[in-house]
Amino acid sequence: MTAHSKSLRGFAVFVAILVITAAAGHSCGSPELEFDGQRAFGYLTDQVDLGPRNPGSPGAAKAIEYFRNFFDQLADTVVLQRFSFTDTLKDTMFNNLTNIVAKFHPEQLPRIMLCAHWDTRPFADHEPDSSLRNDPIPGANDGASGCAVLMELANIIPKLDSRYGIDIVLFDIEDYGDAGHLDYFCIGSKHYVESIPANYYAFGILLDMIGDADLTIYRESFSHRYARRVTDMVWDKAAELGVTSFINAVKDTIYDDHVPFLQNGIPVCDLIDFDYPYWHTHSDTPDKCSPQSLADVGKVLLALIRR
Repeated sequence: MTAHSKSLRGFAVFVAILVITAAAGHSCGSPELEFDGQRAFGYLTDQVDLGPRNPGSPGAAKAIEYFRNFFDQLADTVVLQRFSFTDTLKDTMFNNLTNIVAKFHPEQLPRIMLCAHWDTRPFADHEPDSSLRNDPIPGANDGASGCAVLMELANIIPKLDSRYGIDIVLFDIEDYGDAGHLDYFCIGSKHYVESIPANYYAFGILLDMIGDADLTIYRESFSHRYARRVTDMVWDKAAELGVTSFINAVKDTIYDDHVPFLQNGIPVCDLIDFDYPYWHTHSDTPDKCSPQSLADVGKVLLALIRR
């Protein structure tokens, strides 16, 4: 064997070692940077196990502590934004309402917001059994699902090389009002947007009712019209990843937590599957939701925030 052939063989072995080492390192590290739908589903069931989380309820108090303890372990800063609200129609005042803000990479710009509402509806106006309509709903999909996805993302963000500084914001008292009284919906998001500077966020993405086992997310009309760049970015990424639960067509027009931001010039896209037969009923339970649906949404969001 010539010295030249020995040199070539040595070089080949060296390259092979590098490839194997890189592959091993990637294999060992990659699970920490992948969205775990099953773990997210566990966060969904955790929330439902606390009981209904409607304003002023024991479940709401437990949920605030649950979220604070969770995000304290992961975020750079956790802010509990306390506020009050008076329902003049029912002569009821709520104190200690709470938006939960978990900040990651607080020095990094631009900043984006990933958000959901954590409260549940205090009555079940769509419940078939009329005797149960005044009772609060469990809110597995309508409340817990969006929070569950954001909690799983919070496990990943500290290890992620992201192009953005990220705030995860969970809004209180989104789902309080009666039909026809928009001033009594999205109260937490209205309070939050008034507390931040103009142009604080480059954009935001709202998650609401994204755990449905039969998930179909259409473009929401306000998002498509007033946050078109962000909406296109989401649906383009879903198509790139082959996530077929995102349907590239406009369907519903929904007054949701994104609207106060749109009204203040901050482009926020609402991801919501409004074709949910258990909406505002006592059947909105974890068995109607799916780890795969949570993973579909989480996978798209994770891909968007990677560098």
